[in-house]
Amino acid sequence: QVQLVESGGGLVQPGGSLRLSCAASGRTFSPYTMGWFRQAPGKDREFVSAIAYNGRYVYYADSVRGRFTISSANTKNTVVYLQMNLLKSEDTAVYYCAATLTQSLAGIREASSYDLWGQGTQVTVSS
Repeated sequence: QVQLVESGGGLVQPGGSLRLSCAASGRTFSPYTMGWFRQAPGKDREFVSAIAYNGRYVYYADSVRGRFTISSANTKNTVVYLQMNLLKSEDTAVYYCAATLTQSLAGIREASSYDLWGQGTQVTVSS
């Protein structure tokens, strides 16, 4: 059974930075496409970023492009990071890591495309 565990959330001032980590544990044989989503209070879960199973493609929501960077520590994407810079109050949310073995990238921005989810980590941007 594969599990995803996020870490790195916390409280940061506007303009600050945080780095989130997501680690997949268990029987991880194949490379995963990994995504980051977030959900603010009273709002739907939204796509933030993703990295394809082959590491060749990365994707960002318009709201974070140029400020956030997704990366992977290995070729299987069992450890991925989300570097978040120039944080804004509207970035405040619970951030979730998600994974899928599906190699089709057509739905990479859709939460329904992912099979595994972490428990989430809180990011609060406030002065």
